[in-house]
Amino acid sequence: MIRPVPHIGSMAAYALADLGDEDTISLAQNESAFPTSPAAIKAGRDAMSDLQLYPDPEWSDLRAAIAEVHNVDPTRVLCGAGSMELIGCLIRAFSGRGDRVLGTDYGYAFVASASAQVQADYVRAREVDLTVSVDDIIVAVTPETRIVFVCNPGNPTGTLIPNSEILRLRDGLPADVLLVVDQAYAEFADQIHDPAEVFSLTDRGDTVVLRTFSKAYGLAAARAGWGYFPSEIATELRKLLNPNNISIASQAAAAAAIRDQAHMQDVVARTGEIRDRYAEECRALGLTVPQSHTNFVLLRFASTQEAQRADLALRADNLLMRGMGGYGLSDCLRATICEEAVMDRCLLALKGALA
Repeated sequence: MIRPVPHIGSMAAYALADLGDEDTISLAQNESAFPTSPAAIKAGRDAMSDLQLYPDPEWSDLRAAIAEVHNVDPTRVLCGAGSMELIGCLIRAFSGRGDRVLGTDYGYAFVASASAQVQADYVRAREVDLTVSVDDIIVAVTPETRIVFVCNPGNPTGTLIPNSEILRLRDGLPADVLLVVDQAYAEFADQIHDPAEVFSLTDRGDTVVLRTFSKAYGLAAARAGWGYFPSEIATELRKLLNPNNISIASQAAAAAAIRDQAHMQDVVARTGEIRDRYAEECRALGLTVPQSHTNFVLLRFASTQEAQRADLALRADNLLMRGMGGYGLSDCLRATICEEAVMDRCLLALKGALA
């Protein structure tokens, strides 16, 4: 029998959401409630005529589009097959056996899997009221800490800390610790927090900012993410990135999507309206729902048993939310925001379960 190296053999595969069957409406993966920009669909379709060619390894037009929208240096933009590829490469490049990667109680679970792949220890700093605590992160740093990951807005909590706290965190970390700010849901908060403040941290040489096209831009199937990097870190990361990691069609669609800011902002506004209404209706049922700055809400029930009853009631109506037991929140379900008719069905199912 051919065996893997021991630390890989002892790992569990990264757990994706239960998607149910073909009759199920999934609210488990935080996909966009609305289709992507028509301009992005057309650009991706037009690019399909060049499928005999390898994709541009420099993501030239996509980088240019990102730079146009965010006023950043395109040479410091790297693109990945979703931000997951960039996270994995960062951990492989800057940590290893005996090192520590520091996240938070409810940070993105893939960071733990990527750390295990290189035999780095993944450690969680405490969150306070389901919200990142800068003080707790700083206290948790040890001489072995190489990377700190912060999700802002948070997933699965939806909570947000202001940019001033991100800046305070960077100032409180040792100079040899890399800070990675994962902003997969940032477009849902950019209207209240200036993104340039966080992007400017990369000028220090010790901070990376990651974003994705999977959420607000509705391109989850395209597998396109990006990050803004200090030049020296970008140089090291390029050694690990697949040189043809994003298809021709996905690059074209992503470039057109980010240039269509009006469409994205409309999606964000419509999603936010449905999200906030649904959150209030769930609070009226007695559930605890933190204020969300994303395209989902976290529903906290009175007990694990009540959350399980709610899950069963939803499934009976072919609706599927994401259980949060893997995050230590077995009394919670996470609900991706969908069109209003779906959210109304979810509310009825929850009322029945809680009654």
